[in-house]
Amino acid sequence: VQLQAFGGGLVQAGGSLRLSCAPSGRTFSSYAMGWFRQAPGKEREFVAAISGGGGTTYSADSVKGRFTISRDNAKNTVYLQMNSLKPEDTAVYYCAAGKTGWDIRGGSCHYWGQGTQVTVSS
Repeated sequence: VQLQAFGGGLVQAGGSLRLSCAPSGRTFSSYAMGWFRQAPGKEREFVAAISGGGGTTYSADSVKGRFTISRDNAKNTVYLQMNSLKPEDTAVYYCAAGKTGWDIRGGSCHYWGQGTQVTVSS
């Protein structure tokens, strides 16, 4: 499975962005998917995860109420809708695939994609 994240960019604080990740392969719905981020000088951190069927989601406390993870299995795509962005959300965002959303939440992922830069200006 190859993963590629799209949709990063530069946005002002309070703005919105939607990230997309489109894994290759025909077994997309069998994988839970997630998003992580890594800011300069910091460790990579969990952002959000979603089960294979989309019925269960997990989010980091720092993004709850602002970020929403979703997936469209017909389009083989997972999304991260980011609203009310803050300068501290600035990071490279990575999508990942794993067995379950809970596993991803704990950092146990089978596949990692290339990141996309999100920069939030104050």
